[in-house]
Amino acid sequence: MQFDYVIVGGGSAGATLAARLSEDPKKTVCLLEAGGEGKNLSIRVPALVPVALLSGKELNWGYKTVRQPALNNRRTGQPRGRGLGGSSNVNAMVYIRGHRKDYDGWADLGCPGWAYEDVLPYFRKSENNMRGGNAFHGDSGPLHVADPAYTTPISLDFVGACNENQIGPNDDFNGARLDGAGLFQVTQFHGARRGERCSAAAGYLHPVTNRPNLHVETYAQAGRILFEDRKAKSVEYRKDGETRTVSALSEVILCCGSFTSPTLLMQSGIGNAGHLKEFGITSLAHLPEVGENLQDHPDMTIGYKVNDTEVMGASIQTALRGLKGLWEYRRKGTGFWAANIAEAGAFFSVGEEASDWPDVQLHFSTVYVQNHRGKWMRGHNVCSHACILRPESRGTVTIGSADPAEPPVIDPGFLGSETDERNMLKAVKKLRQIMGSKPISAKIVKDMTTGHVTNDEELMDVIRSATTTIYHPVGTCRMGSDESSVVDTELRVRGVDGLRVVDASIMPRIVSGNTNAPTIMIAEKAADMIHAS
Repeated sequence: MQFDYVIVGGGSAGATLAARLSEDPKKTVCLLEAGGEGKNLSIRVPALVPVALLSGKELNWGYKTVRQPALNNRRTGQPRGRGLGGSSNVNAMVYIRGHRKDYDGWADLGCPGWAYEDVLPYFRKSENNMRGGNAFHGDSGPLHVADPAYTTPISLDFVGACNENQIGPNDDFNGARLDGAGLFQVTQFHGARRGERCSAAAGYLHPVTNRPNLHVETYAQAGRILFEDRKAKSVEYRKDGETRTVSALSEVILCCGSFTSPTLLMQSGIGNAGHLKEFGITSLAHLPEVGENLQDHPDMTIGYKVNDTEVMGASIQTALRGLKGLWEYRRKGTGFWAANIAEAGAFFSVGEEASDWPDVQLHFSTVYVQNHRGKWMRGHNVCSHACILRPESRGTVTIGSADPAEPPVIDPGFLGSETDERNMLKAVKKLRQIMGSKPISAKIVKDMTTGHVTNDEELMDVIRSATTTIYHPVGTCRMGSDESSVVDTELRVRGVDGLRVVDASIMPRIVSGNTNAPTIMIAEKAADMIHAS
């Protein structure tokens, strides 16, 4: 078990990177993934994503935070995908890159080479957009991006209500502008496999697993990186109840995400030496920022009972539509089973920054989602999400044990600043205004979350009792040019050799939108850096 590159983690970044690095037949690549192959039916069929999230540890790590003081001292869920494809297996397939100012901001923070014009070619390289290629989009990449294969009519009503509230239409959130309201494009196959989810594994990795220079080891949970003279030489992992190792001739590359990449570094002696000493771990490189700078988009969900039987629900109508839709989905890849659930959205500003750089995102969902799972109640229900895109609050990820199998200790620090609380309140008030406007108001029977609210104080109480994550953790292995950053601008871990981190944890600041597409972009750019090194 000896390879040029050992990649740990087969999620969005790891699947992309393994496919790209193994394009060079002279280099051997080993990919270690703690979960399975990522080919389950509940992954491939978009409308079955609630089943995937409820699969236990097979497809979802199901982490939880520590108690959050600003959220009524609640512990909130932190779902993360497990298996080849990672969280791209269990997300709503929304394809969003963020705003050009996000990436120009990275460059301003000391990350030359990561400005918008630097990263746009990698977004285009990754993308196979059904609308074709142009200055913003690619048409020949591994990642299929499509217009929705099915849209529930009420999602168009949501867009119309946004338009009635000074949020104009936008049919391409990844084009010239981000602000506006419309239907999301999604990471969904078009062409022969139309309607199937295009996870990072399905797009990049599954088609190339027969390469002789690529070895994929599933159900292999990494425990530690082993070093010789401060150079990463091998990875220790558990499989079938045994401890095994795999050696890297050139580099070890961590693609485990914002929770596991920093904790794997800590378990290997890289992090805050004082923290590691608490667990008897010998410090190899004192990097106090490992696990710091955790950022996420706090999200508040409002559930509504509706009179629209085309919405999924616990009803005879839904059961009949589901049965009838099986034939359409198998034959055309469209209809009921092709729905991505979070079909529509909007971007706008409530803060003091320019309105062309939105600081709020709305998701409109045709299933009532509560506590990270579909809440099936009698009748038909929808929900709308409001999340603030550039929170001031920062959190941490640490270890709670020297046992690598123990889950990370996650403290997002949600709504930990007055600005975050104020912006969330403004965002939710705007969302309620939209949902009370035509044409969607004609389908609303009851606001099940905030219907009793009469003032801002009561609304803030509901926000504190209901806010959680929208699944976008980043930043815990911050990239930068300064010596206190965890990785440099080529994603090499400081203080050691032969070790990189390639995933969302390297983002110095969170992007203004969903994080899956940016994570794939990071892996595309990293592959070129590694090929050139």
